Amino acid sequence: MSRPRKTNFRPKNAYILKKSRISKKPQVPKKPREWKNPESQRGLSGAQDPFPGPAPVPVEVVQKFCRIDKSRKLPHSKAKTRSRLEVAEAEEEETSIKAARSELLLAEEPGFLEGEDGEDTAKICQADIVEAVDIASAAKHFDLNLRQFGPYRLNYSRTGRHLAFGGRRGHVAALDWVTKKLMCEINVMEAVRDIRFLHSEALLAVAQNRWLHIYDNQGIELHCIRRCDRVTRLEFLPFHFLLATASETGFLTYLDVSVGKIVAALNARAGRLDVMSQNPYNAVIHLGHSNGTVSLWSPAMKEPLAKILCHRGGVRAVAVDSTGTYMATSGLDHQLKIFDLRGTYQPLSTRTLPHGAGHLAFSQRGLLVAGMGDVVNIWAGQGKASPPSLEQPYLTHRLSGPVHGLQFCPFEDVLGVGHTGGITSMLVPGAGEPNFDGLESNPYRSRKQRQEWEVKALLEKVPAELICLDPRALAEVDVISLEQGKKEQIERLGYDPQAKAPFQPKPKQKGRSSTASLVKRKRKVMDEEHRDKVRQSLQQQHHKEAKAKPTGARPSALDRFVR
Repeated sequence: MSRPRKTNFRPKNAYILKKSRISKKPQVPKKPREWKNPESQRGLSGAQDPFPGPAPVPVEVVQKFCRIDKSRKLPHSKAKTRSRLEVAEAEEEETSIKAARSELLLAEEPGFLEGEDGEDTAKICQADIVEAVDIASAAKHFDLNLRQFGPYRLNYSRTGRHLAFGGRRGHVAALDWVTKKLMCEINVMEAVRDIRFLHSEALLAVAQNRWLHIYDNQGIELHCIRRCDRVTRLEFLPFHFLLATASETGFLTYLDVSVGKIVAALNARAGRLDVMSQNPYNAVIHLGHSNGTVSLWSPAMKEPLAKILCHRGGVRAVAVDSTGTYMATSGLDHQLKIFDLRGTYQPLSTRTLPHGAGHLAFSQRGLLVAGMGDVVNIWAGQGKASPPSLEQPYLTHRLSGPVHGLQFCPFEDVLGVGHTGGITSMLVPGAGEPNFDGLESNPYRSRKQRQEWEVKALLEKVPAELICLDPRALAEVDVISLEQGKKEQIERLGYDPQAKAPFQPKPKQKGRSSTASLVKRKRKVMDEEHRDKVRQSLQQQHHKEAKAKPTGARPSALDRFVR
């Protein structure tokens, strides 16, 4: 016989208790983290720490690494946007403090040159400096006697390890100037007007008499760019991979070396272009013209960004410092001027030279060099961010022939001079930046590291359209374009989609949505909006009166009658 089935009967609406996933232990809120008293902190030896907490960082050092202008107040935006901006400011401040603390790990310091008992440093010759420095630094001073192929133009690579030079009679060579190891040496059988390294020491651009040629570090010709003809000067923009060329025909051409295309060809309408320099801060090209003006160019615009009247005669040389703050120019009027590029474009100092300067160059630490015939004069300032003082030269050197090219070597206290007699490497204490960024410009990198750096640099390439006078303006909102787009949208649609809709009261039940009640609620909202507008207009009026009222004026009893 089968056993009877056991059945459980329960009411229809009975509540069934399920096993809860929540712990039955009482939830005790966590106590906030309490900072211990530094006096109670003791080391392993039992002694108290006399300097508890992190070491203080000088405010001046933190300001050097800060990239956010805290003088500008945050805009009146939504709470969510405002909180994001505050978090970004806090992260930037923390990053600046960390960078300031890590500056203690930079072991190298900039060099300097001091005379004994008020001695003029301009009277110290290169032979005396070579005798005073160590053997490794003394080996950086040398002369290359190449009189049969001169005059020479030269260029250092971004890492400061390699040197390339080209002579007017077709001699082109590249070498590791530290170890004196020759990379390549060729004769192009044509006049060489200028020479530049591209993004690395493996590629070399040579402006020959007719066209622009690209060579590798073995001296093999890779490209012949015929669209860039009769080139006189070259400049390479490393962060944009752009090669800027100035020609006899008056055209400024931008060539993108990463894809091999010409980005822009701009007609300067000023005749022959043989004076060109770049601003390392914003990648703007400076061109000097025969009418005494200097024009500033960007590939994004067909007209110059600005024009500066610098000299009464033609401009012979232009140079911009590494911070993009100061520009030095020299003209046919034998004057050397330093201009402020921070929006005023006014000359800060002027000096009349006996023969005039044909070539100018700035160092990484703000030193200015001028080539006048066969004499090289160097002026120094108070620091990297200050303009050089033109009253007394810092160093002076006489060469075996007229100067044809000048450039300071990056990260080295060395000045390279190309002249009719060859190449001269001078020692200039305090010219180069003592510490380098190993991830950006590493003089000791291997071939594998260089290849990896090239891939990273190509991924981070800045578009040519972003070149402008103020790079910080790229992070701001273009209000004019925004308003223009809004107007066009209203004209296209026939109404403003972002306009505030008129207030419509919601219907209520139980007889509270009568016509009189709706009108009353509408009138109440309209009165509130009117009061807000009146309050804002009064605040603006008080603000204007406070600005218009002269400061320091004594109060008078008649002020109450003034409206």
